[in-house]
Amino acid sequence: MPIFVHLDEQLEKSNLTVAELAWAIGITPANVFVLKNGRAKAVRFTTLAAVCEVLDCQPGDILKYRTDSSEISGF
Repeated sequence: MPIFVHLDEQLEKSNLTVAELAWAIGITPANVFVLKNGRAKAVRFTTLAAVCEVLDCQPGDILKYRTDSSEISGF
């Protein structure tokens, strides 16, 4: 899938752990890990909005669309 999740970078910028983010947005740490590791098949807009509010970022800071497979090395 050409959608990539860059949640690690935003967590690092905010100095938050997965557990702290999960608590702040009201979901389980396991579900944050599913999103963070790019295994989520969908994400609710309410969840995405909560993540952006807590991390003080925009959805585009977390989700990236790439069509060229050469751009995804290292993922």
